[in-house]
Amino acid sequence: MARKRKGRDISGWLVVDKPAGLTSTAVVNKVRWALEAKKAGHAGTLDPEATGVLAIALGEATKTVPYITDALKAYTFTVRLGQATNTDDAEGEVIASSDLRPTDDEIKAALSPFIGEIQQVPPKFSAVKIDGQRAYKLARDGDEDFEIAARPLWVEELVLVDRPDADHVVLEMTCGKGGYVRSIARDLGAALGCHGHVKVLRRIWSGPFDAADGLSLEDVLRMERTPELDTYLRPLEEGLADLPELKCTPEGAVRLRNGNPGMVLASDVEYGDEAWASIDGKAVAVGIYKAGELHPSRVFVQPG
Repeated sequence: MARKRKGRDISGWLVVDKPAGLTSTAVVNKVRWALEAKKAGHAGTLDPEATGVLAIALGEATKTVPYITDALKAYTFTVRLGQATNTDDAEGEVIASSDLRPTDDEIKAALSPFIGEIQQVPPKFSAVKIDGQRAYKLARDGDEDFEIAARPLWVEELVLVDRPDADHVVLEMTCGKGGYVRSIARDLGAALGCHGHVKVLRRIWSGPFDAADGLSLEDVLRMERTPELDTYLRPLEEGLADLPELKCTPEGAVRLRNGNPGMVLASDVEYGDEAWASIDGKAVAVGIYKAGELHPSRVFVQPG
């Protein structure tokens, strides 16, 4: 008999401004403990030394995580020019260096090939799986020379925002799912002929969630296990912001909650579109719209 998970049945999103020095999983665990939540997860890993938006889903909101993971995200990051590292960030060992320093105009010109649909090779120190093993484990073991296949990435925007000195350039990037900022820094340095790695990385927004609205981890722990922390929970419906909303009838809501197609009110969605159904502002289900009905793929259990 499976052990029943302890904790509260709470659902929603808590946006945390992740500090440097902790893994994303460690932050999720601290939030879950602070809220005494049964279930929690996050929408997009940040490297331990990275800061910024970590959107943490609780309870039923975990069913909306894929929609935030797939949404556009924006980062600001500082590239250290003149040095390549084995991890493509400042935590690694310098493996190549150069005295060459490109001009601002040369950097701006070099950014163009990184915009649009690009092919990107993830860092060897990443969670990508190679024959069933994480790449970072193979890299740390140091006993196997392996290659990682390039993956497609949509880059909406990549711009130079500051040049503090000759050795550093600050960039801002908006991209889709699966992007590695460290790979951008590495490949940009290679394109410029001077090497490069990420020195500072911050995710400034992810889908509908903004770092400016995030709680610090210190605030989360200060309010741990108090009603005050609950007031910062955001509705699970925010995780569905990129999908069209369909109002459903009371009868349709009953059918949807039972996993059956349910009637929804007329809207501008087309046959075969993915959408979510709501009643009284609360999400009932996500599914595919077909001829006046939503065919559910995910059903939400929420208080009426």
